[in-house]
Amino acid sequence: MSQSHALSDDQVGQELKKMTAFIKQEAMEKGREIELKADEEFNIEKSKLVRQETQSIDTTYEKKFKQAQMSQQITRSTVSNKTRLKVLSARQELLDGIFEAAEKKLGEATKDKAKYEGILKNLALEGFYALNEGKVQVRARKADFEVVKKAIKKACEEYTKNLKKDIEASVDEEHPLPEGSSGGLSIVGGGGKIDINNTFEERLKLLQDTALPAVRTTLFGKNENRKFYD
Repeated sequence: MSQSHALSDDQVGQELKKMTAFIKQEAMEKGREIELKADEEFNIEKSKLVRQETQSIDTTYEKKFKQAQMSQQITRSTVSNKTRLKVLSARQELLDGIFEAAEKKLGEATKDKAKYEGILKNLALEGFYALNEGKVQVRARKADFEVVKKAIKKACEEYTKNLKKDIEASVDEEHPLPEGSSGGLSIVGGGGKIDINNTFEERLKLLQDTALPAVRTTLFGKNENRKFYD
């Protein structure tokens, strides 16, 4: 039968040291595990937060970039429209100035009586052809009555020669053109209901309407944005 021996104080101390060292080792290993797990979870959470913030920054940047682009386009369009309107306004002022200058010079055509008589004859003849009537009246300025009578006499002769039809034309002295008129005449037919206005002012207005595109092209060149022409 075996006998049990009590441990000495030294042996008890050694056993306690072994147990303490083991517990300490276990605690250190467990601590390292906890530390590694905490670092892993921290890195995962940090990456998640960084990714979220990066996406937020990218979204904010993209939004601001689009806003900046839109603002830039609006500014560019506004400046372009203002510039275009200024150019158009300046061009229109120039065109208006040209026709205003031409209007001021209309009266100069009456100074050369022979030339003026020829102009009046052609204006009257144009009205005769348009009315195609046997009897018409011609209205003119009082100052032009004598030269107009000569002009319409020649116009009647030419009309009869060309169309083989007689025409009677007289000056309507009761209804002269305003003295402010630059010249020309008006041919009245249809029993006073039809009035062909061939005064210089009216002819200039017609010229302004019909010749304006050609004048604009001559001065400013072709409009690159225009696709269709009459």
